Amino acid sequence: MLESQIHIDHVFHAVDNFETVDDIFEKIKNDELNCINFYWLGVRDYNQIWHLQKKIHRLNLEKKVGDVVLLLEHNHVYTLGKNANKNHILQSNHNIETVNIDRGGDVTYHGPGQLVGYPIIDLHNYKMSISWYLNVISKSIIDSLLNLDIKSEYRNDYVGIWVDDSKIAAIGVRLSRWITMHGFALNINTDLSYYGGLIPCGIFECGVTSIKEILQNEYSVQEIAENYSKYFIKHLNEEIR
Repeated sequence: MLESQIHIDHVFHAVDNFETVDDIFEKIKNDELNCINFYWLGVRDYNQIWHLQKKIHRLNLEKKVGDVVLLLEHNHVYTLGKNANKNHILQSNHNIETVNIDRGGDVTYHGPGQLVGYPIIDLHNYKMSISWYLNVISKSIIDSLLNLDIKSEYRNDYVGIWVDDSKIAAIGVRLSRWITMHGFALNINTDLSYYGGLIPCGIFECGVTSIKEILQNEYSVQEIAENYSKYFIKHLNEEIR
């Protein structure tokens, strides 16, 4: 069984019924320090969760909270990384928010039906290597997809997870003092028409896909989030041996 391979303690918290992000932050501050806490937040606006990430990062640096992974869906938004080309946002029928942020990478889309993950973990506790950290994230996504009989791969040239020539998950991270922020976005039941308003990650010649498009069936984003948390812990353990 998957759980038999887990050595690092972790807890999965469903906090999607919490009314405000401030309520979620108070819970995070009071939860166990000596494990990785995963939080399912439901659907939330981008800016309020970006602000939450920064608050958690600061407390993690001060050793006042432990390692945290936020798992959620966002309301519709386009985000531009530090080196993004604004020309990669095109004219679109979708009039949605655009946010400039501090992660790496180019332009991407977030919206309902997409699992977004933000690990805020101190790599001093594991391995101080960004390639090691990207391995943990990417292998966890690949296993989550394989659990649904979807074969995928990580590509270094166009960073992310791919099914044939279509991108199914974007990865964009930031490290500050070896504590991570931002993370990944996996298309589950995503409305792919929103990608028509941008050139995702600045890649002209490839498409995007989702679990729903491949399998012609809708899946619970929360259930896939819970599975992802188990695979993340599995690969964290394997990579630090």
